Amino acid sequence: MVRIRNLDFGYSKKRPLFQNLSLTLERGHIYGLLGKNGAGKTTLLKNIVGLAFPWAGSCLIDEQPAAARQPQVLEDLFFLPEEVYAPALTAEQFVAHTASFYPRFNAEQLYEYLLELEVPRGAKLNKFSHGQQKKFMIAFALAANTGLLVLDEPTNGLDIPSKVQFRKILASALSEERCMVISTHQVRDLESLIDTVVVVHNREIVLNEEIDQLAERLTFATGPEAEAPGAFHTGMSVRGPVAIRPNHTGAYSRVDLELLFNALTSADAAPFYAYLNQPSHAPVQ
Repeated sequence: MVRIRNLDFGYSKKRPLFQNLSLTLERGHIYGLLGKNGAGKTTLLKNIVGLAFPWAGSCLIDEQPAAARQPQVLEDLFFLPEEVYAPALTAEQFVAHTASFYPRFNAEQLYEYLLELEVPRGAKLNKFSHGQQKKFMIAFALAANTGLLVLDEPTNGLDIPSKVQFRKILASALSEERCMVISTHQVRDLESLIDTVVVVHNREIVLNEEIDQLAERLTFATGPEAEAPGAFHTGMSVRGPVAIRPNHTGAYSRVDLELLFNALTSADAAPFYAYLNQPSHAPVQ
């Protein structure tokens, strides 16, 4: 669905943010976009949705240039930025003004989502708290039923129960016809939601891998097992020592996204990159 090829971009010619970056995103997946502050997550999302313009290379949505902002692309695309704007309208008034831009918008779904997220329908949106405004816009974005849904830091401003509901309704909204991309620095918020993780670091995509494939290739060990030799990366958690090692046995272990991210962005990550870039997805014997 999204094809980025050899993209160069920056806000200053003296300091490019991306150089020769390539990325493919397909329908039927929920992608988690991870990166350090300043790594360019939001900028990458803006290139994807056509709100930033590459210096070189291309960014296509269904083979159409994203930057052209063509109507047939925009009606199948919803981008929710980190900071939302809530006008002085009720939910019904907002739907009346906006829903017609999205041919597959479903008002019944919207009101179901608002009920689940405990967002009132009658009050004007600009009178809501920041968290309530965010939840309304998340609900509207999902009810638009666009093929491409891009969310930038959607859990910022949500309390813990709302984050649980957010994960629930987002998972229920995924279909084989939709591609969802979620940028976040709150890694734990995505662990049970995404099926593919994308990590941007040092001006490039260092990982674009399905969670199940990572679980096949890597062992995420805790406690005494984490202290065995041969780890790509080690650390400490509230559970004690933690480590990432090659999966020699084929046994499944839950992917620890926070540990994985720390490993990929560490100064000594080169051996880890080399292992992940091996063409075979079978465990190393």
